[in-house]
Amino acid sequence: MTEILWNRMTAEALRGRAAEGAIVLLPVASTEQHGPHLATGVDDYLCSEACRRAAALVARTRPIVVAPTVWCGLAEHHVAFGGSFTLSLSTYYALLRDLCQSILRAGFTKILIVNGHGGNIAALNTFTTELARELKAPIATTTYIMGGLEETKAILEDQDGIQHACEGETSMMMAVKPDLVDHSRLPEAHGPSLGLSAALARPIHLW
Repeated sequence: MTEILWNRMTAEALRGRAAEGAIVLLPVASTEQHGPHLATGVDDYLCSEACRRAAALVARTRPIVVAPTVWCGLAEHHVAFGGSFTLSLSTYYALLRDLCQSILRAGFTKILIVNGHGGNIAALNTFTTELARELKAPIATTTYIMGGLEETKAILEDQDGIQHACEGETSMMMAVKPDLVDHSRLPEAHGPSLGLSAALARPIHLW
């Protein structure tokens, strides 16, 4: 099987993949509270796994690499609950700019930022245009939970889409990191009551 994870590859292998014209997926997530039943790394784990699985499929037909996940994002609205990290807008932009620039300097020419946290969406949609302009490279962003919205809705029992620390995220964590789901606390878990999906923006923002 072709290796797709950046941090499992040698520098030589990455140079070769860049020469082949590989696209780089840059997962961006958040580390924040996810209720009484889920670990704070939910967004990190799920976004990383979504990118890994998607890249494994793409790798059958074209070169692709998954960069290490950015585990901190914009989570000011979670800080009061404890266990959460957050960045300022200026720091977040600078971080993404430097990471994208590093990817480009490694020889790659196309970057897809794959988001796994609702609080990052608005900023990423704005940042992407600026990043592409500043770095003079094709850079796009998408939020993975926007894929298969109707299919997701069809299998959820209590909500219409993926929300925060909800039925959807809990179910995915049971599949990806079951040891990080506290089943004894599930009766206390209540997702958002607004009936809104976390995906409140267009699914992909293009260069």
